[in-house]
Amino acid sequence: MAIELKMPALSPTMEKGTLAKWLVKEGDAVKPGDLIAEIETDKATMEFEAIDEGTIASIAVPAGTEDVAVGTVIAMIAEAGETVSAPVLETVSAVPAAAAPTQDPTPPPAKAIVQAPAPVPTPAEAIDNSAVNATPLARRIATVKGLSLFGITGTGARGRIVKADLGLKPLIAAPATAAAVATPVAAPVFAPPAGVPNETVKLSGMRKTIARRLTQSKQTVPHFYLTAHCRIDALLSLRSELNASLAARGVKLSVNDLVIKAMALAMVREPDTNVQFAGEEMYHFGRVDIAMAVAIDGGLITPVIRDVANLALSAVAEQSKQLATKARDGKLAPEDYQGGTASISNLGMYGIDEMIPVINPPQALILGIGSGIEKPWKVDGGIALATIMTATASFDHRAIDGAAAARFMAAFRDLIEAPMQIVC
Repeated sequence: MAIELKMPALSPTMEKGTLAKWLVKEGDAVKPGDLIAEIETDKATMEFEAIDEGTIASIAVPAGTEDVAVGTVIAMIAEAGETVSAPVLETVSAVPAAAAPTQDPTPPPAKAIVQAPAPVPTPAEAIDNSAVNATPLARRIATVKGLSLFGITGTGARGRIVKADLGLKPLIAAPATAAAVATPVAAPVFAPPAGVPNETVKLSGMRKTIARRLTQSKQTVPHFYLTAHCRIDALLSLRSELNASLAARGVKLSVNDLVIKAMALAMVREPDTNVQFAGEEMYHFGRVDIAMAVAIDGGLITPVIRDVANLALSAVAEQSKQLATKARDGKLAPEDYQGGTASISNLGMYGIDEMIPVINPPQALILGIGSGIEKPWKVDGGIALATIMTATASFDHRAIDGAAAARFMAAFRDLIEAPMQIVC
């Protein structure tokens, strides 16, 4: 029986993707693990591997096709020894043909987006996934996390549910959405000013995702902000000493590496900031995973450094460098950018004095870092020039109270101004 090869969900937020490139052609034999296509998601360009053995019988979606929905049949694989006639498959078009306008082209006013209420989840103890077409790994993960596989559309061969599909379904253990929240009205789209030269550029999947998530953040998360001015002369001096000792290993610490480590240690000191709001519950995390903002062509992505508080500074430096390189090359894997218990965004290298960042949902904390600026400061009882860095954190007030946030900022400043604590 021919196997349908479907557009996979390569990240929890992926709904559509661009089939950037085919690495095989019709008639090619493939086996599990062979690379068959490159798929561009809202986060990165990833290689898609075959999970079945056979021959590429037909390709339904040509290379370069945009907005291919997850679950769309993109090719057919004939199993070993099977002859498959060319199937009738619907080819996905990047831009559907539009009928010629027959009325006033003035865009209609924006309409409210109405969503159907989410179904009430089944209690975890009542879940039985044994009858669902899923891989053993997906079934084990679902059992551990109390996740029902019923209703999930599998993107594997013959509709099989694979690990990547589990990010599309909320945990059964998670509470149902509480009181109904007013549905935001779609922002109106205006034509450009008359007579002004302009170029219309189609939004990439990444830019669409950034626009949607940050709009959602400002509309649904009650932000509040605290700022601390940190003297970083001692930190800069310590960095120079550490880099001299690490030069033989080819490791070079950036100021951002030390700031990331200080942030993680401050969250350990104030664990009430290492949390996530979850409706009628609160998640308190047992380790600090920091998502660092990396600017790339066409947008921004936040790869995650895991368990930062327990990493050596050299390990933080090596991981941050590797992740930033992979991000700019479009080679991040889903596990590189999924998760994170807090975020950091550093614009100091661009000469920005101060920034107020937007929270990255579902996290409850993001720290924004400005550049170090020499200015008159109280030093050893007198006034002298000192290098001052401004740090501003945005907090989710549903999860973090002002006092806990203030203690976090005080701990962060203490670590920055007495940086030997970061090393010891």
